[in-house]
Amino acid sequence: MAKRRVATTAAAPDAENNNAVSLLLPSQRKKTKRSPANPDACFVGKPIPADESRAKWPHRYPCQDKKKSSVRSSIEANSEDSEVMLALCHYSQAKVDGVVYNLYDNAHVKAEDGKPDYIARIVEMFETVDHEQYFMAQWFYRAEDTVIKFHGDLFDQKRVFISDIKDENPLDCIVSKVKIVQITPSVDSSTKKGKPPSCDYYYDMKYTVPYLTFSNLVNETAKTESDASSTISNESVTNLSTGTTIQNNGSDSSEWTLLDLYSGCGAMSTGLCLGASLAGVKLVTRWAVDINPSACKSLKLNHPETQVRNEPAEDFLNLIKAWAKLCEEFALLGSERSDLGPDMDEDESEADDVKKEESGNQSDSEEFEVEKLLAVCYGDPNEVKKPGVYFKVRWLGYDSSYDTWEPLEGLSDCKDVLKDFVTKGYKKKLLPLPGDANFICGGPPCQGVSGFNRFRNAEDPLKDIKNKQLIVYMDIIDFLNPKYVLMENVVDILKFSSGYMGRYAIGRLVAMNYQARMGLMTAGSYGLPQFRMRVLLWGARLTEKLPPYPLPTHEVVSRGFAPTEFEEITVAYEKNETFQLAGALFLQDAISDLPPVTNDENQDERNYGTAPRTEFQKYIRLKKDEMVGNIATAQSAARRILYDHRPLQLNKDDYDRVCQIPQKKGANFRDLPGVLVKGNKVEWDPLVERVMLESGKPLVPDYAMTFVRGTSSKPFGRLWWDEIVSTVVTRAEPHNQVILHPTQNRVLTIRENARLQGFPDCYKLCGTVKERYIQVGNAVAVPVALAMGYTFGLACQGLSDDKPLTTLPFKYPSCLARASFAKTENDDYSS
Repeated sequence: MAKRRVATTAAAPDAENNNAVSLLLPSQRKKTKRSPANPDACFVGKPIPADESRAKWPHRYPCQDKKKSSVRSSIEANSEDSEVMLALCHYSQAKVDGVVYNLYDNAHVKAEDGKPDYIARIVEMFETVDHEQYFMAQWFYRAEDTVIKFHGDLFDQKRVFISDIKDENPLDCIVSKVKIVQITPSVDSSTKKGKPPSCDYYYDMKYTVPYLTFSNLVNETAKTESDASSTISNESVTNLSTGTTIQNNGSDSSEWTLLDLYSGCGAMSTGLCLGASLAGVKLVTRWAVDINPSACKSLKLNHPETQVRNEPAEDFLNLIKAWAKLCEEFALLGSERSDLGPDMDEDESEADDVKKEESGNQSDSEEFEVEKLLAVCYGDPNEVKKPGVYFKVRWLGYDSSYDTWEPLEGLSDCKDVLKDFVTKGYKKKLLPLPGDANFICGGPPCQGVSGFNRFRNAEDPLKDIKNKQLIVYMDIIDFLNPKYVLMENVVDILKFSSGYMGRYAIGRLVAMNYQARMGLMTAGSYGLPQFRMRVLLWGARLTEKLPPYPLPTHEVVSRGFAPTEFEEITVAYEKNETFQLAGALFLQDAISDLPPVTNDENQDERNYGTAPRTEFQKYIRLKKDEMVGNIATAQSAARRILYDHRPLQLNKDDYDRVCQIPQKKGANFRDLPGVLVKGNKVEWDPLVERVMLESGKPLVPDYAMTFVRGTSSKPFGRLWWDEIVSTVVTRAEPHNQVILHPTQNRVLTIRENARLQGFPDCYKLCGTVKERYIQVGNAVAVPVALAMGYTFGLACQGLSDDKPLTTLPFKYPSCLARASFAKTENDDYSS
């Protein structure tokens, strides 16, 4: 057998590079020297007629008298200096080592020593003008050759992904034929549970580098069928559906249901629902789950229609699994259900109707009788170290003060009462069953990747308990099987450990047969004076349109950065594209209309007392139902109340320090007496005696001088009107952050921070002052979620194309509620 050449391909795994695409493009590979023609590899049969070849591959025949051409194909030539090979003629068959290969056959292609053979489809066979024999390979990727590379164990080893990457290779690089089967999309996305067909490999998705996209094969199928109509092809198509029955609300549903996991106070779901409404889709947050009780109270206050559960996500997962079993046990699955909201809390208000028995207490020998069940949870509500399913019981003859949590197994003698509760809960969709939630969104905390965590596990981040929630989030998606998924997270999931966590997230979605794509978005690019950058990961069933990312609408140069290996996912216009962006918003645009308050302000509600000065301020003052142009129920501005406009009260020492920070741009602790700045570092001025406060503590604290080894100017930093805030923080202490108001001696208030996140002024928060700062700082920027909600609305109606990016027809906040602006423009704001 003749010696094989190594293919100069785009499909070679790059072991030394952590690039998002771990495959070497032709320009990155060391070219092999041409070897003598291999007699065991040759074309057979007559060439394809010249007219047909020229029509199909015109770039190979630009002119008769040139041997080289600068004509390039965007998907075939990936190197800036690569040139298209010119052809004498094309063939539809070749023989390599005695095996005949037809055009569009699939084959193993020789790789470097020690590497598994590449996998390719033969999409072109031609003899060059130099009388060399070449074929064009369209490459298939194994999971480890994609962004998922560290998590290949999530996938069947037979599963591969077709790509758009093509390049030329010597004919004798072909090793052997392989049988690759295309799997058609199924309504049931649980393909992994089925048996793979009899083949060497199968594929059901396409992988493209921009935005690391895994997408369905609707277009690819059409293209393959078109190609096969004029050439020979042995491609087969198989349906790998398991036949599992799920509840399906359908894309034509009048209402789309949303489950908001790790919901916080509800910013992400609020924005998504507003954006979907702008696209003509009614998206309703039916369920929300968060471990923070104050955040849950805030969400419920602003979204009374939502069933809000204050519990850990892993308990919620165990609960919905147990709930599904109970619904099956009582033969409820498939029976009629109500369109009413899932809230069952009305039973709590009936306590006054239930009178205590006159005797007051029963003897220990008496049996207590269950009157009804009020609620269900999974956990250990009695703190007896026995986690499980518990029901809240109202005892016959007793009021709510005697309610207790009882384990499921303790209710074996109360089957009728249990069935009544489960039946009522099933009909009202108290908890989601598989297929109930059309859309799941959430930002699972991954504190184990934070740069502030000195004990990060870089070897296996998923074993770190602080990163467990990412696994739980994906497990909930796996169980509930929604049509759409949106995950938000910090950029550190792409920076830490070569992006191990981000790769896992997209890998889990694809392993569950979701289309997926990943993007990096900056809050300021969508109409906020904030530089916050976040990772957003889309997922969509194979039967749905994968939503695009909304292109920026405002001019903001991000201060964050994407790791080099993830540069392809920054949501932005190409440098050579023509576009028109609105000007960046600054701090003044967002908060200059808010009434002045002092450091010791303690009012949670007040009147505005001033008129809005900018378009942003007009919009942010609207009620939620006015924000999409609905003014039917609009209140006059005179009745509008400003909530949460109060700062964290600084202690006496910090307040005294803040009062001495000059009210000018760039002011911070470095402007205080006794501090010298040399280069970018601070040191004590030996000629100035250290100034002390009334308490006896120094005006300039030691921690300010030593923060970041004396190079930081953040301690006690004052913001200015023409600046963009780096990011809204969860803690309002000024010790190492720039959070002082420009002209008032205090930190930014809760409401000012909320405006920087795009919360409507009508969004009232619950909890202590510190808890409210945490809720706002942890939130997803509402305009970003709104933009994503709009693209979801387009996709779920089939109105978006297959491109990863789309242009928004509006700019936040302008053009969103012109009618509402007209309504409120001349209202009296002086009250």
